[in-house]
Amino acid sequence: MTATTARRETARELALAVVRDIFGPDERGAHAAFDARARKSTLDPRDRAFAAELAYGATKQRRLIDWYLGPYLAGRHKPLPPTIHEILRLGIYQLRMMSGVDVHAGVYETVNLALRHGHRGTAGLVNAVLRRFIADDPPPPHPSDFESLDDYLGTAYSVPTWIAAHFGRVFGERRESILAGLNAAPQHAVRVNGLRTTVDDAIVALQADGTNVRRSALVEESLVVVNGQANDDPGGRWAIQSETAATPVDVLAPQQGERVLDLCSGRGNKSVQAAARMGDRGELLCVEIEPRKVKILRESLARAGVTCATIVEGDARRVDLPESDAILLDAPCSGLGILGRHPEARWRKSPDDGSRLASLQAELLDAAAARVKSGGRLVYSVCTTDPREGVEVVDALLTRNAQFRHGLFSERYAGVASGGDLLIPPGIEGRDGFFVANLVRA
Repeated sequence: MTATTARRETARELALAVVRDIFGPDERGAHAAFDARARKSTLDPRDRAFAAELAYGATKQRRLIDWYLGPYLAGRHKPLPPTIHEILRLGIYQLRMMSGVDVHAGVYETVNLALRHGHRGTAGLVNAVLRRFIADDPPPPHPSDFESLDDYLGTAYSVPTWIAAHFGRVFGERRESILAGLNAAPQHAVRVNGLRTTVDDAIVALQADGTNVRRSALVEESLVVVNGQANDDPGGRWAIQSETAATPVDVLAPQQGERVLDLCSGRGNKSVQAAARMGDRGELLCVEIEPRKVKILRESLARAGVTCATIVEGDARRVDLPESDAILLDAPCSGLGILGRHPEARWRKSPDDGSRLASLQAELLDAAAARVKSGGRLVYSVCTTDPREGVEVVDALLTRNAQFRHGLFSERYAGVASGGDLLIPPGIEGRDGFFVANLVRA
């Protein structure tokens, strides 16, 4: 066994490797980086869980951690080596934000990490900074420390200032609850496939495997995980899908015998859900432009036992498609609603994403509207809360096309319905943020 392999046998080594992957030149996603590194590791499940919490948590809390570190690194003539800086961030996260970590063990292991990746001088620096931090026990950020409320909240909840400002504009007083929720564990849920089993039988099977679930208050085939861990069922009885990601198909309510278009089908979660709602009777056309996703889509449909679906590979704006009874457009978007699910995402978004994507979304929505039968339904959804990608795109369509109007929502959605659309805030009850418009052609 090489020295490098031996180092990666510790949970803190694994966390460091993941963080370096996330913020390195290749900018890997947090979950992809962890999965790749963990597969090469011999850590037991407990240590893997520790490494995941440390890597993901330090990634989310990066801005706040750097705020804490600022006074201790001020006045240096040259910046710290990047790896040593990451080690210090991991140390601060353990000491201030991670429960169950013994202070002395946290310092000792972090200093050893700095020694292995640097030299005695850098290890001494890490030791001095962490011990001074413990002795000082600095207070958390306070509004008086900042020029604006947005800057304060951005630092306190460790998001870019523009994201803190966005949630303030859109959700007002709910902003802090949303920001806190983005730093908590996201909700996990499964969507039961009615072609393979029933919701009641799925509950029994999941509980038999040690996973406790509760029924969703929004979507009848969704089960929210209370404790335990759920994975995709190899037999296709259920699949991992967030509760809010299942709402667009629930709103569309596809029926047996209908022709249904699923535009931008992706990996097929919503396609399988639609087919199950149809009882696999009718015609489901799934349109996806990316070959890699088409392969996964095909596998998902087969595993779920779907026979009514046809896959159309191409651009949903341009492929030849028939008029249909019901159309779902789950459009590409900025993803501001799923920041809590992807630790690195908040650092990779741009304030311009919404305006950049809105033109594509408008083109896709126009193409979808042109294929809705008289009296048919069109559901437009995005996993973002940016008005430029949601309500403004839909309102512009309604202005251009007088044949469409807003449809009704079930009473289940009363708490999140707004101005004829659904706007589900992220972070509340661990949910993802979603915008869903229900449109009907006259």
